[in-house]
Amino acid sequence: MKTQNSYQVGQAVDDIAIQPGILIIGLGNPILGDDGAGWKIVEAIEREWKTVDLDSGIPGRSKPVQFEYLSLGGLSLMENMIGFENVILVDAIVTHKQPVGSIIRLRLEDLPHQTANHLASAHDVSLQNAVEMGRKLGASLPSNIFIVAIESRQVYDFSDQLSPQVEAGIPAAVEAVFECLQEITSIPPQEKDCSKISNKQEILP
Repeated sequence: MKTQNSYQVGQAVDDIAIQPGILIIGLGNPILGDDGAGWKIVEAIEREWKTVDLDSGIPGRSKPVQFEYLSLGGLSLMENMIGFENVILVDAIVTHKQPVGSIIRLRLEDLPHQTANHLASAHDVSLQNAVEMGRKLGASLPSNIFIVAIESRQVYDFSDQLSPQVEAGIPAAVEAVFECLQEITSIPPQEKDCSKISNKQEILP
């Protein structure tokens, strides 16, 4: 699925306007076990988003938010982010350093492994390199790219079910995304740049 602002090779970047809203992308494959965690987390957020009022007090609720579900990495993922001011990526990750179900929240530039899961492809560049390339070409890419990842193991099993540990971690992942929204919406537009948002990596139980 492509956003309405998706960049096409050869397209003039001036034709794409920066959107003041927020793009939340669930990454993964919903039929590969824990690899579908990103989709399920974003589905939970979207359901909650649609059932609350604009004045509910939920961070960012008064701003336009677009939800996407993708199985892309590298350059293709970068193209889907063009035209947005803020992006939150939600994905399963396998580091073998944290208990399964743990939540990792960080900025793209602080991602410890550039080829982590759907943020890259075996036949593509890392998302960090893709974003850098896009900016050099003049693409209107977001200044704020957050990542919320859930530690997983069973990412190659043919199943539409998550492992119990990952399933149990979904509420914490949803909360982590809302914390990202809080950071995004608490900064005045004129001050919204990478230096104004904490870039500390957080491991959430």
